[in-house]
Amino acid sequence: MLLVMPNRPRSPQWRFRRARHQSLGLRARTLTSFGLIAFTTSLLAGIATYSFSRSYLLEQRGNVITSQAFSNARLMGTYLETQRDAVGSLVSYIRTETDGYAVLQLTPEGFYYSVDPLKFTQADIPKELLKTVQSGQAATQKFSFDDHLYEAVGTPVAAVGANYFEIFSLRETERIIGFILTAVIAGLVIATSTGLLLGWFASKRLLRPVGRVAATAAEITEGKLDARLTPESDPDLDQLVTSFNAMADAVQERIEREIRFASDVSHELRSPITALTAAIEVLAAKRHELSDRNQQAFDIIDTQVRRFDRMVIDLLELSRLESGASQIRVESVDIEDLITRIAQRFQFGSIPLINTSIVRSQIFVDRLRIERVLVNLLGNAAEHAGGATSITIHQEKALLTVHVDDNGPGLPLDERGEVFSRFARGRNAPRGTGSGLGLAIAMEHAKVMNGMITISDRPENNGSGLRFTFTIPVESDVS
Repeated sequence: MLLVMPNRPRSPQWRFRRARHQSLGLRARTLTSFGLIAFTTSLLAGIATYSFSRSYLLEQRGNVITSQAFSNARLMGTYLETQRDAVGSLVSYIRTETDGYAVLQLTPEGFYYSVDPLKFTQADIPKELLKTVQSGQAATQKFSFDDHLYEAVGTPVAAVGANYFEIFSLRETERIIGFILTAVIAGLVIATSTGLLLGWFASKRLLRPVGRVAATAAEITEGKLDARLTPESDPDLDQLVTSFNAMADAVQERIEREIRFASDVSHELRSPITALTAAIEVLAAKRHELSDRNQQAFDIIDTQVRRFDRMVIDLLELSRLESGASQIRVESVDIEDLITRIAQRFQFGSIPLINTSIVRSQIFVDRLRIERVLVNLLGNAAEHAGGATSITIHQEKALLTVHVDDNGPGLPLDERGEVFSRFARGRNAPRGTGSGLGLAIAMEHAKVMNGMITISDRPENNGSGLRFTFTIPVESDVS
């Protein structure tokens, strides 16, 4: 019998931690992991080192001072047997360590004698220690006095009716312990920094193949379908390279197949379109003989066939561009004169031409591609915005910029990224006009020239109008 256990629901805390972990990049996660490992390891080692060192130093210091105190107590007992009347001077001659203090209590008399009465008296001796020693037991106790740590040792001298105490400063031991703590903290910082540095080097090494994959993928995205990764010596990475190259081969084959299909279909459509165009031309000569209703039907057929013909031509052109079959033919061009003639030739009306360049120059560009881009941009403005309002050209060093402004209804921001796609139309665009390929073709021509076309609001548009900006690198021949 097979038992299927239900999945336990994950807690919100688990989902939050997972989401936060996934939000970090690989480099950040590697650095974080190395840093946490180094910090945790060094912290645990530091705590262990500090605790052991502190305990050892205090224990050793305690053994030394306890041994000395007991020795002085025996010596004091010997003196008191014969010189009890001179107890004050006897205490003053007791030799203790530096910062050490002796206190003698004579139990029958109830008197206290101290090496330095101004420093320690019976009132400064911890009450717990005093009570223990008075009960006949030797004892030690650490206590704080004047913001410093001291250790007191007490032992009864029963033979002469006295209790002997010595108090030792642990200031030097505290200083050494403080030095060890500083060293531990410094070691923690150094270890964590070293861990982060190692993590940075490790992440850099790990991400290097990922960077090559990303760069190659970007080349493929830009149209270099034959871009591939070079084999790696590492077997694990070589498996990634092999899989990536196989995927790239499959993508290239599919794209080329689709391009061939579009090209073949477009070519096959040329014959029936040509026949339809010829028939329409024949019928156009007898259009006046048709009824009003038939004339309307004829006009619709004429418009749609011409639109279909334009779409097929555009598809063929787009297929050639995407296949990389077209070449760049560079020649010397007067860009201002070229734009003026384009506007006149294609009947785009009288469009103001503004030249903001410092000098007028001849530039080396592909005349036909420049013409194709500008015709499509001007045609788009004529179709959707009532025509372009101005054309502005600017050349700065090796960069040519052409602005085509219109006074149309504009375009929402969420649609601007899609207008250069095939058959893209805005929500407010008129139906049944154009092929939907003009801007896509313009962008492909711009990319072939290592250029770009962008969309923005027209300056000082007062809520309407767009600006199409066409930018390409050029070489100038100043005359």
